[in-house]
Amino acid sequence: MSSDRAAYWPVFYTFVRNSLIRDLSYRSNFVIECASSLSWVLMNLGFYLLIFTFTAEIGDGTGWKKYEFFVFLATTLFINSLMQTFFMPNAQEFSELIRTGRLDFALLKPIDTQFLISFQKVNWPSMSNFLFGLVLLSISLWNLTERPDQPLVITSYMLIAYPLFLLCGVGILYSLMIVLAATSIWLGRNQSLYDFWFYITSFSRYPMEIYQGGIGDTLRIIFTFAIPILVVVNVPARIMAKPLGISSSENIMLACFAVVATTGSILGSRWVFKRALLSYRSASS
Repeated sequence: MSSDRAAYWPVFYTFVRNSLIRDLSYRSNFVIECASSLSWVLMNLGFYLLIFTFTAEIGDGTGWKKYEFFVFLATTLFINSLMQTFFMPNAQEFSELIRTGRLDFALLKPIDTQFLISFQKVNWPSMSNFLFGLVLLSISLWNLTERPDQPLVITSYMLIAYPLFLLCGVGILYSLMIVLAATSIWLGRNQSLYDFWFYITSFSRYPMEIYQGGIGDTLRIIFTFAIPILVVVNVPARIMAKPLGISSSENIMLACFAVVATTGSILGSRWVFKRALLSYRSASS
């Protein structure tokens, strides 16, 4: 059994290597995709730079000033680039596997089906956003640590917790994506559900403090506890830009909830995926 578990890493490495070879075989296309992806990020960054010429922070009294928010934006880039690199191309192809009957071959392979359809393609150009996020995060943290008024102090806790909660965010978004992909077995083509995924995840691109008032409070409760989208970026961004303190019980509880939400999301999506496979009818049947 241990040798079976160990075999997943060589298979994953093969997927990563083959995808890189495939992308670099068409270098012009690879460069164009990287440039296109970075162009969208630069336009997004320019939009927020324009906003900060008119206001000091996003939302009155939220604390998300210019460089704190750019830490938030860099965190968004990290999570979204990992999703687009490893999971998005595979989830988009899942309905085609069902329609063409190629899912039969995936089910016959001596490896977990969910693992196989989740990692078999890697979209390397999307990692350009990850690298840009590293640059943006470094510049933002340098400005926060060097500011004369209340400089940010980076601790070992922040350096350990930040990547861990980034993975929690990826886990929550992956769970939502695999659930939507699994519905292809019941509904056939579900392009509209992928659009739904983009609409829902757009709420995670902004600090949760801006959701105030009657409608804002309702949205914050729904997208924190029912569909935990708001914890995806907010928790790791708070850790790095607004460190969790012992006196901040709300932030600590939110971080603990993020761990619970990640565990529940992954287990729930696994259950939905396996239930969906039970309803699958082979192309030959």
